Amino acid sequence: MKTMMDRYYQLLVTVANSLQSPFLLAIRLYWGWQFIETGWGKVNNIEKVTGFFTTLGIPFPALNAHFVAGVELIGGLLLVLGLASRLTGMVLTVNMLVAYVTADREALLSIFSDPDKFTGATPYTFLFASLIVLIFGAGKLSADAWIASKNRQDTSVLVAAQAMSA
Repeated sequence: MKTMMDRYYQLLVTVANSLQSPFLLAIRLYWGWQFIETGWGKVNNIEKVTGFFTTLGIPFPALNAHFVAGVELIGGLLLVLGLASRLTGMVLTVNMLVAYVTADREALLSIFSDPDKFTGATPYTFLFASLIVLIFGAGKLSADAWIASKNRQDTSVLVAAQAMSA
């Protein structure tokens, strides 16, 4: 009986592991596109964003509006490509934490007292997606994985060449 349970559990683990990269790809494509759209929206309405940042008391509102628009637009593109994913995930995570602190502070402060308010705030799903990419990386279906495989191949060729010359 225990052996059968072990086999089924191992099958479950194998299937779940095989879904990791497609899941990360789906997260990156969907939320990368969402970041691209919000960044593009900010770029095309920079005066409105600057005004909003001014009402929030954010220092240098015009500069920060341009910065945030760029972070979201370029960060979204990098997520879609799966390029520099962990760095991008970190930058977007910080961006969303700042969004909580500045624009949705009440929701942030209610994380324990009213979790629905916290999870219902606009930055929540963006933050969650950014954290997933930061923690788990881009997966095998990404530019990061392709670059890593090319580096491994180049290293293997170099090691083989050094061994032959020794």
